[in-house]
Formats: sequence, structure tokens, C-alpha cells
Amino acid sequence: MATKKPTKGLGRGFDTLIPQNFDSSLLEDEKDRVQKLLISDILPNKSQPRTEFDEAALHELSLSIKQHGVLQPVVVRTIEDGKFGIVAGERRWRAAQKAGLTHIPAIIRTMEELEQLEIALVENVQRVDLSPLEQAVSIQRLHDQFSIAYEEIAKRLGKANVTIQNTVRLLNLPDDARAALQAGTITEGHARAILSLKDHPEKQTELLNFIIKNHWSVRQAEQFATATKKGAKSTKKAQQQLEKTTPETEKLSKKLHTPVTIRRTANGGKLEIAFKTNTELNRLIRKLSKVAK
Repeated sequence: MATKKPTKGLGRGFDTLIPQNFDSSLLEDEKDRVQKLLISDILPNKSQPRTEFDEAALHELSLSIKQHGVLQPVVVRTIEDGKFGIVAGERRWRAAQKAGLTHIPAIIRTMEELEQLEIALVENVQRVDLSPLEQAVSIQRLHDQFSIAYEEIAKRLGKANVTIQNTVRLLNLPDDARAALQAGTITEGHARAILSLKDHPEKQTELLNFIIKNHWSVRQAEQFATATKKGAKSTKKAQQQLEKTTPETEKLSKKLHTPVTIRRTANGGKLEIAFKTNTELNRLIRKLSKVAK
């Protein structure tokens, strides 16, 4: 169980480098560069990871734009023939078109500036003091806002692709589990056990509570998750899978004069008989051999 650390959230220090609102970060100290561009001169990002846009949501946004205008500029880069390519804000650009606007506020970034921002994100992920959730946010932004594949991000960071994708999955944790992970109340291993119960939301909450209240190890959390996924009919049944001792193991302990415990695994479990010396081991072997005959 991880030692509880003071809650630091994503913090102002983190926000300074990678703010929660990416577009706002692009506008910091660059307000003089915001200008009106013809919507027809702006082209969508061909590498945009999102290929489908919710039409109902776009319609709702277009109505808001008709009433209030575009409150936040899109971010673009110069491409060719007086055209601009969208870096961030494609949803706003599409909604502005639906609203019938001819111009949209935009901030123009050079490729060099965009590369610097991308490098800052990569360097941030490599910081040793970054929490797993903060790493996940940085990686996801590299993927979404710079259209970098997870495989490429993994190469740049010198990590396995599966490690990168597992880190990003932490963003799918329920809110209470995310808060517990950020506060250090649970570990990343605990969080993965909770994530494995994504098809059982109510069990995710139960598992989080058991981890915190009973100081469960990661192994215990995994065993509970495994039992639940295998169809344990109740929380009590799933908890029983974690028990190391039972009335039967206690009887064996008395007969063998040594602790006997059960260690559950994903495919059943192991019956463990403890010994301290070779002499004691030989005694147990002789005793068990007699039982076998």
C-alpha cells in the first residue's frame, strides 16, 4: 500500500507547462497575433485522429456561436497558396461554418513554434516527478493535438508501446479512483486492477473502497477483480477468494505443526506449507509421504 501523499492535483506547476486548456496555452503572451481569417482559407487537419464529429453537438455549438460568436480562436499554421491548416480547434471551425460565419478568429503558429511545443510535451512526460495521471494527460495530448501515434510516442520516450497505452488507459478510471491515484492513496497497480472491472462499474467502486479501508495489496486487488470477472455471484464470494486461511487450512496446520495457507491465482491457487529449516522440511516430507501411502 502506497504511503499517502499530500494531494497535489494536476497543480499550477503542471498547468504552466501543459495547461488543461491547450488552446489557451497557445495564446499566452501572443494575443497581438490573433487575427480574423477567412473560413474558406482554412483547411482541416488531414492527420486529425478524430474522423467523425457528433452532428448534434456541432449543431448546438453553432447555435451558441451565432449568439455569442467564436469565443476562443482556432490555432493554425501556414501551408501554401495563402491557405492555413488547423492545428487545434477543428470542431469550432466546423461549427462556425454551420453558423454561416465568413471569418473566424485565429492565431498563426510557425512550424518551429509548434515543434517547440511538441518537444515541451515530450520532455514533460520524461520528468521523474510526474505522477502516472500527469504522464497520461501529456501522452494523450501528444496523440490528439499533434496527431502522433502511440507507437511513435513510445519510440520517442524509449518505452514499450504497451506501457504507453496502459498509462493512457488510466484516464478511463472513475473520478474517485483517479482522485485516489493522484493523491497517492492507491498505486498504479491498484488502479489497473480497478480498470480491469470496466464492465462492472459498481464493482470498481467496491474494489476502491476495499483497497483503501482494508489496505489491500495490489495482488489482493487483482484477485478480487479476477474472481469478479470469473462470475463470483456476490461481493462476499469474491472476497472469499482472497482468504489465505480457511477452517481446512487451520486443521492442516494443527496436524503438520506449521502454517498452511492458500494463495489464489488467476487459474486456481496454491496450497503453501511453511518451513524454516531443512530439518523441518524433511519432517514435513516424511509426514506427507505417510499420508500419500
